[in-house]
Amino acid sequence: KNVSYKIVRASNGDAWVQGGDGKMYSPSQIGAFVLMKMKETAEGYLNTPVKNAVITVPAYFNDSQRQATKDAGQIAGLNVLRVINEPTAAALAYGMDKTEDKIIAVYDLGGGTFDISILEIQKGVFEVKSTNGDTFLGGEDFDNALVTYLANEFKKDQGIDVAKDAMAMQRLKEAAEKAKIELSSSSQTDINLPYLTMDASGPKHLNLKLSRSKFESLVGDLIKRTIQPCQKALSDAEVSKSDIGEVLLVGGMTRVPKVQQTVQEIFGRTPSRAVNPDEAVAVGAAVQGGVLAGDVTDVLLLDVTPLSL
Repeated sequence: KNVSYKIVRASNGDAWVQGGDGKMYSPSQIGAFVLMKMKETAEGYLNTPVKNAVITVPAYFNDSQRQATKDAGQIAGLNVLRVINEPTAAALAYGMDKTEDKIIAVYDLGGGTFDISILEIQKGVFEVKSTNGDTFLGGEDFDNALVTYLANEFKKDQGIDVAKDAMAMQRLKEAAEKAKIELSSSSQTDINLPYLTMDASGPKHLNLKLSRSKFESLVGDLIKRTIQPCQKALSDAEVSKSDIGEVLLVGGMTRVPKVQQTVQEIFGRTPSRAVNPDEAVAVGAAVQGGVLAGDVTDVLLLDVTPLSL
């Protein structure tokens, strides 16, 4: 509703993107544009050509989604050495300097997807015992819940419905994301949007205070949706929560205190902060790249695909 492009059906039945210029792009082509930019950034920083890549995907991706990701890398001019699960990559980053054998849970709540994986680490071997998740749950949904609340409050206060005003909704979206981030470290935040819209009587402004507890009540049901996949992953791995030696948090959304509290309740232990939730996956991919290039020799990665091919 709030974007400048359309999702259209391609001749092969796939969903493609139609830009403002009328051109059609496959998801792989869109992914390739992102990877081209990343390749360019890496080459600029390293001052050397970059050809090989290890690409990570949500653990719940099926085979066709993994293949589309690989295609995107090839379109971008990259030799894709391996496509690995994001939680596995995070565990790889974490497991590099840990020698004791243990079973770990990786709780990954990102911008668009939620994944939970149970992994066993033994003598440098990473084996994914089970994985579960929700491909339609992420930070975007938290933002949208807050946007709906803000739009409703504005309507109550000013009597104007901004739901069909694309510019106003975009500003609400940006304000919602900013407020969500602030409420991870503060108990209250102010949302001030001057000139959000106008009517015959003049400009209308949005000013309201949002508490962390109010935010938590708005997104509580979304956080609860992560509980069942975690329980299913434990049962599929044939382990109980008492067997879990460490819980890793991955993805920016795991900075939300209520998310951390829920994870602690699910697994009965405080989640580890040893891994930066934003960088863990990229670091793990780099480690895997090092393994494949022969630079890192004391790690072996066994990875399973959670969905039948």
